[in-house]
Amino acid sequence: MVVCGDDGLAHRLATELRGVYREQVVLVVPPSRRTPPQPMAGRARAASAALFGRMVTAVNRGTADSDDTLVPDERVMEAAEPTEAVLADAGVDRAAALALVYDDDETNIRAALTARRLNPRLRLVLRLYNRRLGQHIEELLDQAAELAAGATAGHRDGHGGHGGHAGHGGHGADIATTVLSDADTTAPALVATALVGTSKVVDAEGLLLRAVERRPPRPGEVADPGLCTLALLSATSNDPAGAEGSEDSGDGPRLLPDAEAVAAATGRGAVVLEQVSYSGPPLPARRAGVMPFASLFSARLRWSLAGLVAAVVALAVALIVVTDDHPLHAIYITLLDLFAINDPAVDAPLGQQVLQLLSGLVGLLLLPVLLAAVLEALGTFRTASALRKPPRGLSGHVVLLGLGKIGTRVLTRLRELHIPVVCVEADPEARGMAVARRLRVPVVVGDVTQEGVLESAKIHRADALLALTSVDTTNLEAVLYARSVRPDLRAVLRLYDDDFAKAVYRTLRTAHPAALTRSRSVSHLAAPAFAGAMMGRQILGAIPVERRVLLFAAVVVDGHPQLEGRTVAEAFRPGAWRVLALDTAARGDTAGAEPPGSGLVWDLPDTYVLRAGDRVVLAATRRGLAELLGRRTRSPR
Repeated sequence: MVVCGDDGLAHRLATELRGVYREQVVLVVPPSRRTPPQPMAGRARAASAALFGRMVTAVNRGTADSDDTLVPDERVMEAAEPTEAVLADAGVDRAAALALVYDDDETNIRAALTARRLNPRLRLVLRLYNRRLGQHIEELLDQAAELAAGATAGHRDGHGGHGGHAGHGGHGADIATTVLSDADTTAPALVATALVGTSKVVDAEGLLLRAVERRPPRPGEVADPGLCTLALLSATSNDPAGAEGSEDSGDGPRLLPDAEAVAAATGRGAVVLEQVSYSGPPLPARRAGVMPFASLFSARLRWSLAGLVAAVVALAVALIVVTDDHPLHAIYITLLDLFAINDPAVDAPLGQQVLQLLSGLVGLLLLPVLLAAVLEALGTFRTASALRKPPRGLSGHVVLLGLGKIGTRVLTRLRELHIPVVCVEADPEARGMAVARRLRVPVVVGDVTQEGVLESAKIHRADALLALTSVDTTNLEAVLYARSVRPDLRAVLRLYDDDFAKAVYRTLRTAHPAALTRSRSVSHLAAPAFAGAMMGRQILGAIPVERRVLLFAAVVVDGHPQLEGRTVAEAFRPGAWRVLALDTAARGDTAGAEPPGSGLVWDLPDTYVLRAGDRVVLAATRRGLAELLGRRTRSPR
């Protein structure tokens, strides 16, 4: 496996492939002066000069695992850019998969095209922020791989060899291209935290699901099982001073328990899977950019116009009574008098002369009102593309700090669910400013660390705070200040270092046990999805369970003896994987599919036998997914 990147996601992904999937990894990173702090420790480096960079061989000092296998060696190449020579030195021509996780889309695309030329059978995983461009690049690279695989198969058949299929469904050579985005992977979890207090959300084939943490039931209560029980929380999850369960914690969370374990677990919370729902204050649904007519004029101006119209009608009615004229003609005469273009009523009766004077007076009052209406309309259109300010009576909203890649995706998700949002951004040229203007979301431009900025965002009346800037100290300072204003505020902060996030979480939970606090690392949430895609299967999403991660994957039953020919109950491996749904659309059978158009059946009976043509959605631990994919095992040296 080859991993190329320039931030913490590359290091986290390499650690995931080595420690969980037991793969040999070549990590290509920029030179040391630009390399971010690595999230793993316990490696020794020995550098030597090379043509396109310095190559370092690092041997992991980890001990044997429970299966008596050692962590494979790792090569680390330091190069400024993933050029063709660098990729060749990294062994792309003989690698099984390549992950390009640079922060720049253009760098990833250029390297992917080069790698596909060097090795047409290479499995590619790209990190792209532009989703539409990612779809086209994925199709282009897959077409190139299929053409190369077809030419290779024909060449082998012509020489008496064995021809093979190397498409998406081929098990012998899975050369599909997968385009992922760390922003899209982590945005649902962050949005769900702001909505329902949980960061466990997965978007499976168009059906948005969430995993909810539930406290231990009281004596006599019957807990709602939901769709299924995904995990039992650690024994310390209800202790404010306790640490969250981790990968190596013996008393940590228990993923994918069986029915007996769930029944025997007393006093422990659980994570159950259910469909997403939200009962907060929604905003009225309307098309973005369409301005209602009432917003053109202020309320005072609308009342002034209404008063003038009533005065004109009253004058017309009075003229009808005085002159006994036809109503239409009376209205016409009143308008002429109103605009001062009628002849003076010198020889007319006294009543008609008085009405003409009153009409002229109303006309004088009409001129400034019309001028004010024109100026207000012009000002409204002028500020339509400008940033809006938070309304005075706004409450129950979500305060979002930072409009970078992650913040922009989270903002889009929140507005799709019609959740009121107020954004805070220090950079007027940030990536998400244009999105905020288009969605007509109020934005406060200013440094969140300065006094008065959070107050301008109505933090004292907000329901949740999402601190998603790229600076850990800024996020922490904002959450601490918000806690001083609202001790019960729901807060989620993005922190780069996972150990730092764990320490902050424990401290805030101890100081504010009644409030919900979550600290998450984007690379920690995104790395399992990227690693699973490198193994050759479609990862639908990942949810955090304390300090562990549970994956949702779509797997074809054919070729997996742990699934094929077994019932759903027999295919269930506690602590490893569990079949959740059946994709009937993959077989052309849509009968019984619950969500329209998705083709997913979630209430599978335990007696259903999985066939070779079935495609199932399953939940799996990282080690369980590695075992299910059937990667080669390594003997200890």
